[in-house]
Amino acid sequence: MGETAPKSRMRAPARRALITAAALKIFAGKGYHATSLGEIAAAAGVARTVLYDHFPSKRVLLLAVMQEQNAALVEYVGSRITGSGSAEERMRSTIDAYFSFAQSKPDARKLLFDRTDEDDPEIRTVRQGIRESRTRAVTALLAGDMRSVGVDPGEPIAEAMVELIITGLDGVAQWWGRNPQMPRSVLVEGAMRLLWTGLGNVG
Repeated sequence: MGETAPKSRMRAPARRALITAAALKIFAGKGYHATSLGEIAAAAGVARTVLYDHFPSKRVLLLAVMQEQNAALVEYVGSRITGSGSAEERMRSTIDAYFSFAQSKPDARKLLFDRTDEDDPEIRTVRQGIRESRTRAVTALLAGDMRSVGVDPGEPIAEAMVELIITGLDGVAQWWGRNPQMPRSVLVEGAMRLLWTGLGNVG
């Protein structure tokens, strides 16, 4: 009989991806305090020692997942902001992209926007930093359109306007979670009616 070939060893990046995917789902569903690293390791199909090789503590794991998902959100939406078409078309595409993200990645949206009950000062500080970096990133992406309507993207009011857009869209996404029968296209049209009024003179 021939010898059985040894099982291939999973590479570190693949193991890390399994861990962060499991952590995202559990953190979003249960919150930081109710989640254990043992539970995450079991869901990821790895030993706790393997999890600790990648993330020495639950706090480090949560922060890594938050930063990873925030980067994914900015990239997902940012590609629509800077895409082709008129400013109105890109605004519509951007709004649709955010709702698409909320629909296809509900755990990521929940972790980034809803799970704010941690009492750990470092987590609160990092969460606020992530929010501010997201606002700055979107402000930079919208800089050209802002200048077209006389808004200096370097002024504080520019970031305030972006905060209004982000929090407003996420408020709609939360409402959508309670009313899932609403078609995404209808939400996009409703958001455009409100948001485009202030940018309607952009070509």
